[in-house]
Amino acid sequence: MNFRIHRQQAYRLLRGGRYLFFVLGILALGYVAYVWLDAKLFQEKQSRLFVQQLKELPEVKRADGAIPAAAAARNGALLGRIEIPSVGIAAMILEGIEYKTLLRAVGHIPGTALPGQRGNAALAGHRDTFFRGLRDIGVDDEITLTTTNGSYRYRVESIKVVKPEDIQVLDSSDEAILTLVTCYPFELVGPAPRRYIVRARRSSENAERFP
Repeated sequence: MNFRIHRQQAYRLLRGGRYLFFVLGILALGYVAYVWLDAKLFQEKQSRLFVQQLKELPEVKRADGAIPAAAAARNGALLGRIEIPSVGIAAMILEGIEYKTLLRAVGHIPGTALPGQRGNAALAGHRDTFFRGLRDIGVDDEITLTTTNGSYRYRVESIKVVKPEDIQVLDSSDEAILTLVTCYPFELVGPAPRRYIVRARRSSENAERFP
């Protein structure tokens, strides 16, 4: 008799567990869908805003053609767009690498050169969203950064994997270089133990300037 009762209790427990995991799975999928949709809508909005900024350049640029320092330093400020046609990457760039920023865009790492400027401009993105395509990037692939100062082309020079504490990849430089940072391995679920680093150099010191 007791055995039969225990079997019934175990069956009810297992059935309840199945329902619980089913609900948790639905909630997880719903959250992923929400994050994906939020990022997509945000990117579209920022893209429209960026196009509008380009149209209003005479009003927003300083006399020397540089991005106003206060605007560039503001966390979450729109800095431009990154495009890597060879691996299907096209995303807007925001200032900062806070959690919410990287959910919605590629982030500029504070303390490094601004996109397009001389020095080491470093950008970070999630390996499962905006920088997913970096796993297929190769040496000599072209990267384009577009800012309100102009359009800049870079050529990939090296690709390597480092430990998170190897922050020398962010060191300043006298040359115009670009460093892209994402987590590695790409297929790993959960926190990643290493960082995937793509280093590129500007193809020409002369950017394609906007009127």
